[in-house]
Amino acid sequence: MEKSEGYKAASITVLKNLEAVRKRPSMYIGDISTRGLHHLIDEVVDNSVDEALGGFCTEIKLILHKNGSVSVIDNGRGIPVDMHPTEKRSAVEVVMTMLHAGGKFDKGVYKVSGGLHGVGVSVVNALSEWLEVEVKRDGKVHVQRYEKGIPVTPVEVKGEAKDTGTAVTFFPDKEIFESTIFSFDIITKRLRELAFLNKGVKIVAVNENDGSERVFQSEGGVINFVEYLNRNKNVIHPKVIYQNKEADSTQVEIALQYNDGYLESVFSFCNNVNTVEGGTHYSGFSTALTRAVNDYIKKNKLEEIRLSGADVKEGLTAIISVKIPDPQFEGQTKTKLGNSKLKGLVDSWFYDFLLTFFEENPSVAKAIVNKSLLSARAREAARKARELTRRKSVLGSTS
Repeated sequence: MEKSEGYKAASITVLKNLEAVRKRPSMYIGDISTRGLHHLIDEVVDNSVDEALGGFCTEIKLILHKNGSVSVIDNGRGIPVDMHPTEKRSAVEVVMTMLHAGGKFDKGVYKVSGGLHGVGVSVVNALSEWLEVEVKRDGKVHVQRYEKGIPVTPVEVKGEAKDTGTAVTFFPDKEIFESTIFSFDIITKRLRELAFLNKGVKIVAVNENDGSERVFQSEGGVINFVEYLNRNKNVIHPKVIYQNKEADSTQVEIALQYNDGYLESVFSFCNNVNTVEGGTHYSGFSTALTRAVNDYIKKNKLEEIRLSGADVKEGLTAIISVKIPDPQFEGQTKTKLGNSKLKGLVDSWFYDFLLTFFEENPSVAKAIVNKSLLSARAREAARKARELTRRKSVLGSTS
């Protein structure tokens, strides 16, 4: 009873505004190590990419400054700066300081986007020692500065602008992160991915520490992505297999190519977000691929064997990129996709495509089948070897 008396209504702490983010940062960015630190950049860059997805942005520039801060600049529409009707303050301040506030909830503004929860850039703001946003819109340059998520200046007009766009510059908070030193290699790896996933968009990365600059722009999209991943490998068929299917606001792009290695390199994306834990789009792809290869073997009576998913994915390099209006990610870090209908959609679309492709390209089909059969035989041989070793071990111990 004495212990319960100390637990009253006053014991319930209510964290307001961005306090919750600073108290439990891993809930929003995964962790506070290198991965979480670079996730800050992903959140800001993803907003610019969403502008590109909508057809409003053609160039994104990232600058890693000498002082350790990062700038992300785009030539999109610019965050609205007019007064918010209910919050009674500038819309840019609402976006930067309030969780679950953004334009991604209105499908009339963004039909497809990677930012969905309205917490991305506000989380970056909360976990930064300082952040400055510059918006070019309505012929003027609007600027505001924040420190640890709190506005320290009003939204001010600093000059005139002939074009539009948004620039966000931030310095991660040393009180939050184990290290605030960004890796230019990690940054450019992600930017290269985004260039492959968004045909024609120009992405520039500048490192002021050594004066280096990298420009990423792809006209071949995910086909170029697969070619890049296989650049130092011996491929078993020269041309990348590619499917692009779109219906009911859902677009599915799949590119794949086999090499003579033994590793599976399959990467899945939804609205440019790398779903590192897979999800329904990956499951649909995997099921369709396994079913199509097995059905081709059965139809052509090539072998009396049933291949597993691991068999048909040995030596496979593939990119699965889906763009859908209402993705259901599991968690804020968006590592896994949960849209149940997407599995059946990808499965049926890709299965039909592969069967037709195999019929029209028998040489490629046989090369893939032979690679998969070799994997199955090796797996079976390894299983028998393990059983034999265990049997000998049991007999030896009983004797």
